[in-house]
Amino acid sequence: MLKTLAADFRIVFDRDPAARNWLEVLTCYPGFHALVMHRFSHWLWNLGLPLVPRLMSHVARFITGIEIHPGATIGRGVFIDHGMGVVIGETTIIGDFALIYQGVTLGGTGKENGKRHPTLGENVIVGAGAKVLGNIYIGHNVRIGAGSVVLREVPSDCTVVGVPGRIVYRAGERVDPLEHGQLPDSEAQVIRALVDRIEALEKEVQVLGETSAEPVLVSVSAAAPETARCRMQDRAIEEFFDGTGI
Repeated sequence: MLKTLAADFRIVFDRDPAARNWLEVLTCYPGFHALVMHRFSHWLWNLGLPLVPRLMSHVARFITGIEIHPGATIGRGVFIDHGMGVVIGETTIIGDFALIYQGVTLGGTGKENGKRHPTLGENVIVGAGAKVLGNIYIGHNVRIGAGSVVLREVPSDCTVVGVPGRIVYRAGERVDPLEHGQLPDSEAQVIRALVDRIEALEKEVQVLGETSAEPVLVSVSAAAPETARCRMQDRAIEEFFDGTGI
């Protein structure tokens, strides 16, 4: 447990540029405080001790604003940044070096027994206000954008954005975990494609109306780029509505 707590302490300096010295981290970081209390309550929970682990988690929530059920399994080097409003359910499993921001919910979707909360792989980043619900698996190195709602499993090395969450692959691109402004906007891309399609159809209708008495000849070379562009737009729209894998 001491090695795990040491990893939790060191990761703060890697993930938060505002961390200046060890005393500041020990006294002013509620995410670290919540994890320390959870490590002990989880140990007591595994021993089968009644009431005390839940009471410790309740006290931790009162002090830090972070609610972690003592039954949750959390790996080493996890950083909860700010943390107010974070809720982590009983059967949640969080892999090593995860980064969780304020307002995140790792919860269930019903009253079923057994495993009912998500499992996060290693190096997962969950943006502010995101909700990951149900017994689903989130792969390694996944980035979940702020405010997203994830209800289905996500493979490794993907970025998820939107409500409901949709996958946008980022193959071969290295992204700093703190650069949240680089998240793609899949909804804006699809809306732009639909607007372009409407404009193109309006132009076609106008041309047909002006030349209805004469045959319209369109060269293959001139129509080819427009056809290819429409196919790309159709593919983007289909991927959006299909969730590109979700």
